[in-house]
Amino acid sequence: MCGRYASSRRDADLVEAFEVDDAVGEELPPSYNKAPTQPVRAVVTRPPREEDGGAPSRQLRTLRWGLVPAWAKDPRIGNRMINARVETITEKPAFKRAAARRRLVVPADGYYEWEKREDGAKVPHFLHAADDGLLAFGGLYELWPDPTKAEDDPDRWLWTLTIITTRATDAAGRIHDRSPLVVPAEMLDDWLDPQLTDLDLVRQLLDAVPEPHLVTHEVSPAVNSVRNDSPDLLAPVT
Repeated sequence: MCGRYASSRRDADLVEAFEVDDAVGEELPPSYNKAPTQPVRAVVTRPPREEDGGAPSRQLRTLRWGLVPAWAKDPRIGNRMINARVETITEKPAFKRAAARRRLVVPADGYYEWEKREDGAKVPHFLHAADDGLLAFGGLYELWPDPTKAEDDPDRWLWTLTIITTRATDAAGRIHDRSPLVVPAEMLDDWLDPQLTDLDLVRQLLDAVPEPHLVTHEVSPAVNSVRNDSPDLLAPVT
């Protein structure tokens, strides 16, 4: 699964890395212990609109981590939908509409996973690219209309996301059997294309995503508490 990750890059770096057209909303501070239900920066491509000249718009915007489907009666359902399994997102009612029309990527330095050892201890590890490069976690997003707000209220729509997980291999598989889906740079345009809506084609795209090759090192148990959030969390335990 993916339950915590680090995201330290500034908006300017993300705009350049993902060729973003528009950074929406205020910039979030760097976080080294991002947790579910928190606001996160993500990259989406919105469908063409007349006011935008009829062209898709790639945006960097803030969403809440934990998907709330449009049909949900209570937004608290998002607390249980922080991840979506890649094997079933084109089939499950909670995810299939977003898989067809609302895909995104979550920029990250890496993520944390806890290794279960024979003595019962859970030891945190940080998994990241070997060159410490930026990762793009594949995800889905939804817009939930808050029934308590007026239709013309700018805060009526709650933007939420889920991070897709896949079977873990390489270093990740030694720590946990699931890992985030990492979308490579050469597949970003297709993944973010809002006009790619055929679920069979989306399934083919998902099946073509290569296995990520990540490296891992043990980190301090300080990461266990979301109240701890500093670059020191990424340091290897010696």
